Amino acid sequence: LQLVESGGGLVQPGGSLRLACAASRFTLDYYAISWFRQAPGKEREGVSCISNSGNTTNYAESVKGRFTISRDNAKNTVYLQMNSLKPEDTAVYYCAASLSGSSWFCGYDGMDYWGKGTLVTVSS
Repeated sequence: LQLVESGGGLVQPGGSLRLACAASRFTLDYYAISWFRQAPGKEREGVSCISNSGNTTNYAESVKGRFTISRDNAKNTVYLQMNSLKPEDTAVYYCAASLSGSSWFCGYDGMDYWGKGTLVTVSS
């Protein structure tokens, strides 16, 4: 069972990137998905999450209004659209999955599966 992130790269401040989190060998339909990031020398932090139905989303204060999480269960993929990027958004971004019995819940604890991460660098 594997999660694979893609879409990272180098972008100028104010630019946009769209990260994708795809599942291999299992369906994401029953999983809430969360995005985390870890900048050099800092602790990992939860960035955004989405319930298995997509009914509930959550964002860290630092990214509200700039990032949008979405999911396409037909493609078995969750996306993180990141706009108005800032240098402080530079980090390795990870997606993680949590098996959830509720279509309304998502969070940042008790994740069952993790991806290996994709690097986002925001710099001029």
